[in-house]
Amino acid sequence: MQAFLDGRDKAKAYFCGLFSKNIPTGKTFTKEQLLSGLIQIKSKVKNSDGVYVLDASGTQITDTYTAQERTKGTGEDRSSKAYYYRAIRDVKCNITDPYPSASGGLCVTASQPIFGKDGELEYVACLDMPLDEVIKISHLNKAELFFSYFFKSSYALFAFSLMAVALLLFVKGAESFFQNEITPDNFKIKYVFEATILLTLALAIFDLSKTLVEEEVLGWSKDNDISGPHKTMVKFLGSIIIALSIEALMLVFKFAISNPSELIYAMYIIAGVAMLLIGLAVYIKFTKSSVDK
Repeated sequence: MQAFLDGRDKAKAYFCGLFSKNIPTGKTFTKEQLLSGLIQIKSKVKNSDGVYVLDASGTQITDTYTAQERTKGTGEDRSSKAYYYRAIRDVKCNITDPYPSASGGLCVTASQPIFGKDGELEYVACLDMPLDEVIKISHLNKAELFFSYFFKSSYALFAFSLMAVALLLFVKGAESFFQNEITPDNFKIKYVFEATILLTLALAIFDLSKTLVEEEVLGWSKDNDISGPHKTMVKFLGSIIIALSIEALMLVFKFAISNPSELIYAMYIIAGVAMLLIGLAVYIKFTKSSVDK
């Protein structure tokens, strides 16, 4: 208990930070959107006992999503619980003292009141955590802190390096319009598609670097369907698919005009894009299923 009391402020700051990043204040949420944000939080913390949503009167309006399963809880009255009345009393994120959980151990609940546009309380978002996990979070050792900063710095370095590459590709793509004198009177498909490829690659690399900064450096999350590194992978593969599709389209036009017998090579790229799309769809399906559990 003393270990919890010593690190209580740090644990509160940690969980309130998670709420602010995944459920930002000042926005209107539906029950489903709020629950999706809580599931996103659950995927980022270890051994969560569960997440759920209460309405303004303290009645649970969603089932409890635990680390392994979804358990019934809709309709339960939680208005007498500390995580409800402390959240509405303080009008801000709060954490409770340790209390016995349904599993038999000690539990701590972090709660965040959610207000509508008119300032009326609409929901209270709740996250249950085992006491021993809360103590671990509030007492990170120096080695963990060092590597946390090291990895964030490394991601930032790679991300800004990729941004520089994207900027160079963008400049070269824009320059090609002037170097090849692309105008309505001098419109050549070859030069237009070459410039388009450069600009598309620049966009794909920039989008990847932007995602790295948001996800790994700043810890932001705008999409609640897929979490963390999974979203980075999905966005990167999506950008690659777009770039390859444009390349295949360029080859179709090129070979259709100059050498129709070589159209088969464009078809190979199109088939590869189709396989990537199927693989990406399967990846998203299984990733989303694992996050929703």
